[in-house]
Parts: sequence; structure tokens; C-alpha cells
Amino acid sequence: MANIHPTALVDPKAQLDESVEIGPYTLVGPHVRIGSGTRVASHCVIEGHTSIGHDNRIFQFVSLGSDNQDRKYQGEPCELHIGDRNTIREYSTYHIGTVQGGGLTSLGNDNWMMAYTHLAHDCRIGDHCIFANNAQLAGHVIVGDWVILGGFTVVHQFVRIGDHSMSAMCSLLFADLPPFVMCQGQPAQARSMNYEGLRRRGFSSTQLQAVKAMHKALYRDGLTLEQASEHIQKLAAALPEAAPEVQLMLDFLSDTTPQRGIVR
Repeated sequence: MANIHPTALVDPKAQLDESVEIGPYTLVGPHVRIGSGTRVASHCVIEGHTSIGHDNRIFQFVSLGSDNQDRKYQGEPCELHIGDRNTIREYSTYHIGTVQGGGLTSLGNDNWMMAYTHLAHDCRIGDHCIFANNAQLAGHVIVGDWVILGGFTVVHQFVRIGDHSMSAMCSLLFADLPPFVMCQGQPAQARSMNYEGLRRRGFSSTQLQAVKAMHKALYRDGLTLEQASEHIQKLAAALPEAAPEVQLMLDFLSDTTPQRGIVR
């Protein structure tokens, strides 16, 4: 049997691994699944069609899997998926998806989600991300891997945030944030590339050289997005060691719409 506090209300239909811990006054609904080693603190509500992986730590007063805040929602059985080894701090709220958005909100693995973070319907978060206190995502936002959002960052609906990017405190993102880019402001503007973060993750001098060249093409040479993409494409041949990073940027830019654009 899972270690469930006597004051917790866990629906008999919920699927909990025997190693799961549920704290006082926490409510777990009938369609919830929680994997091994996950610990849920007191006064949490986990409902809806919510799946939580193993070795997560969920702090007190967290709400997971509640109905989304889309006025089109009519009670369809949409889902919230949370991966493994995530830390979710106090007062965070993660909602289920919508039929129009694919029916799924998801959080990957090894993420560090601080207090008051919010994932609206149909958001997709990758792995190894850090969301500081009060980072808030509107619906349909896509976040890559190794992303850092500073405290009080607010992201507009349908915005995409690329791998290894970073926002400063109180940034407002209304456009796509390309991989590796550091931004700040209201609205956010590109300030530099996340060089220190890349060094800490073991990027070589050649890979950093490519990132610097991509920054120059996007932000320093006065090129259009199409011209910058053509210039960046040539880097793969010039710096073959950095070909994966170049392709990551090209893939991201190819999916950017004129209506949304990128953070400039």
C-alpha cells in the first residue's frame, strides 16, 4: 500500500505505486496515476486525467489536472502528463489540455518548477528546465529543453521557446524566443546568447563559435529572417562539429510564422 496520510482523500480508482507518499489533506481523483517514489505534500489537489511519473516531489498547495480556463472547454477527458524527477513548488497550477489543442498538457523530466508557476492548457515543456517564481505560460506554449525563465516571466499564447534559451526577471514574451538566446524587457528583447549556460553544459569552443555567429546573423548584421537563415545554414559546413546546434536553430526558425516572429 502507498503511504497515505489518514486525512488524505484518495479515490479508490486512483492508481498509485506502493512507494508513493501522500500528505495530509491532499485530494487525489479517480483518473490519477502516480509512479514510484513520488512524494506529494499536504493540501494538494490532483484531479482529472493526470499521469505523474516516478521520483517527483510535489510541495504543498499545488493544483494539478484541474479543468482548463478555456471557455470552449465542455468537459472532454483531456489530460495532464508529468514525467520523472520533477520538483514542483508551492501554489503551482497545471491544467489539462483542450480538444482544439491536442488534448494534452505535458511537463517532461528533471524540471525545477518554483512557486506559483502556471502551465495553461496544451502547454508542452521539455526536460531540464528551470521556471523561477511566478513564471506564467498562457495556452499552447511550447518550451524546449534546458530553458530558464526568470521570475515573473509571462509568455503569450502559442509562443515557442527554444532550447537553452533564457529570460530575465519580469520579461514579457509576445514572440518566439530562438534557441540559445537570452532576453529581457517588456516586451522582451534579445540581449545576448546564453554562453555561460552552454559552457556549464559542456559546449565546446567550436559550438560556442557557431552560437556566436548565429547571434550575429540574427541580431547584428541587419538581415531579414530569411537572409539570416541562409547565412546560418552555411555554418554547418564551416563548423561541422556544431552542425547539430545549427540544425536546431534552422528547424526552429523554419517553424516561425510572420504573424508571430521572433524576439528581436
